[in-house]
Amino acid sequence: MEKIIVTGCNGQLGRAINKELKGDKYEIINTDVFEGEGIVSLDITNVDAVLELARQTRASAIINCAAYTAVDKQESDIDLSYKINAIGPRNLAIAAAETGARLVHVSTDYVFDGDGKRPYIEFDKTGPVSVYGRTKLAGEEMVRQFADKFFIIRTAWLYGDGKNFVKTMLSLSESHDEVSVVCDQLGTPTSAKELAKAIHYLMGTENYGLFHGTCEGDTNWADFTEEIFRIAGRKTKVNHVTSAEYAAKNPQAAHRPAYSILENYMLKLTTDFMFADWHDAISDYLKEML
Repeated sequence: MEKIIVTGCNGQLGRAINKELKGDKYEIINTDVFEGEGIVSLDITNVDAVLELARQTRASAIINCAAYTAVDKQESDIDLSYKINAIGPRNLAIAAAETGARLVHVSTDYVFDGDGKRPYIEFDKTGPVSVYGRTKLAGEEMVRQFADKFFIIRTAWLYGDGKNFVKTMLSLSESHDEVSVVCDQLGTPTSAKELAKAIHYLMGTENYGLFHGTCEGDTNWADFTEEIFRIAGRKTKVNHVTSAEYAAKNPQAAHRPAYSILENYMLKLTTDFMFADWHDAISDYLKEML
């Protein structure tokens, strides 16, 4: 039975990975910052701790779901952002290279500037405009530099089992007759369940490299909210506002990309794996949750 180390196992993707791989040929070694039942405490920013766990377990793969994702907070917390989002992946890559493990590292649409006019592919030039984006791009570069066998998967607008946009909107709908949501930021809502399926698929191959991994199709946050409410049977009105209008009432430290649509170009060129359409994925998610 193959052993797999999963970092950030308590996060949305970590939980989805556990469900996806359950009952398969893998023994999952779950790790997170805090120790718990069935969870090994691991600080990925500590290279010695990472190396020790990799050497002890001789895991065949490491799936890195750990990340610092508080986008606004990172604008004034730069050192910690680099430690978690760049040094952490570097440490995992060093350990993977030493033990011969495959490394799956999850990145983000924030590595792009958001000024695009067509879906970004893996060969497009990056240009992050926030600390989060810069540190996540640095993490990608660390993986490329130190790992021998790796999959880097950029995703976007992720939701799953945990705190996320979908649950926030549903919660607001219980106490508000209307909500204001930005309508000029474009992207693709992506189910952690779908991303976990893609990771599982790639792990069964030697098709290493950089991939984009989002659900198919695209939308904006306001239209996405309306679809959530429609499926959930909520009557809350969605007011479409611009990012500038929203920021005037809700100041944000970090710049958000206006255009975050990713094309799963490498998956389509090199595999037969397809993500679900975002409409189908959110419908599936809500049916399971409600």
